Amino acid sequence: NILKCRPPGNRNPQPDEISRCEPFLKKQLQLIAPEVICALGTFAAKTLLKTDIPISVLRGRFHSYEGIKLMPPYHPAYLLPNPAAKKQVWEDVKIIMKELNLPY
Repeated sequence: NILKCRPPGNRNPQPDEISRCEPFLKKQLQLIAPEVICALGTFAAKTLLKTDIPISVLRGRFHSYEGIKLMPPYHPAYLLPNPAAKKQVWEDVKIIMKELNLPY
């Protein structure tokens, strides 16, 4: 998650909330040093990549966040009303698994 707490009413985080939490996220990533970030959903992907490009265009290939490969699949909540997108998410997951040399 972009924030360390959930905004009231399940709303999207505000820019000031993101700017206050981003240093913590960056520090966590420095400590963990992940090979890949899986940014689930539009909000996470657009926020981390600092872009307005739709996730439908972003998904399916790696991007870079702070020098770390980032894959932006659709959020699981999106799949409930859009089950046809499950195949695309599985394709994204397979790309991640291949990058990590994991079997699928």
